[in-house]
Amino acid sequence: MKSSRLFIYALILAICIAVGGFLKKKYYDPKRKLSAANEQVSQLTAKGAIRDGDVIFQTSLSTQSKAIQIATHSKYSHCGIIFSFDTGNAKYYVIEAEGRVKWTPLTKWIARGEDGHYVIKRMVTDPMIPDEMLTRLKQICEGYLGKKYDPYFEWSDDRIYCSELVWKAYYKLNKFELGKPQQLKDFDLSNDMVKAKLAERYGDKIPLNDTVISPAAIFDSNMLKTVAENN
Repeated sequence: MKSSRLFIYALILAICIAVGGFLKKKYYDPKRKLSAANEQVSQLTAKGAIRDGDVIFQTSLSTQSKAIQIATHSKYSHCGIIFSFDTGNAKYYVIEAEGRVKWTPLTKWIARGEDGHYVIKRMVTDPMIPDEMLTRLKQICEGYLGKKYDPYFEWSDDRIYCSELVWKAYYKLNKFELGKPQQLKDFDLSNDMVKAKLAERYGDKIPLNDTVISPAAIFDSNMLKTVAENN
């Protein structure tokens, strides 16, 4: 009887391990996520659904993402701007502040986010921003290339964080304000996770009056409209 129970337990454990391995491969395998992202971008490209200057949002898997979501009451914690290139294997890239300001293939950018989910938004201006302005926007963004990521969210160009890059690029283009900058004290800082992240960054000298632009503020801007989304 004892040996029978041990056999059953071993069988159940083996099934759990097998199922766990299957689910891990299905939902967390990087190659599978990248393949899915490639298919999505191909479909968007075929439909002409992506344009230079589009702003793309995702839920980052970084260590600070959850704190940003809680503090801003938003699902989205990372953003960048899409531009096209005629050379190389990837036509579309996202300029983002992640480690440093850099170009990341759109497919890789999408695959890196939580569940591969993204939302693409575009200026609501009518007529659309002309190509020459989008070329200028790209040049403005490239002026930030190589700058280090700013973990302190300071309002300077010495270091840059993701939403700051997006906001400042559009503002420098034609004083477009994609969302309203806030002060750090305007966010919800009551959660323990948020408090821990603030203490980690600032110690006991939290700059509550510093100007900050969040991904949530840009996402909610009435100057942007949703043009594509992966649910």
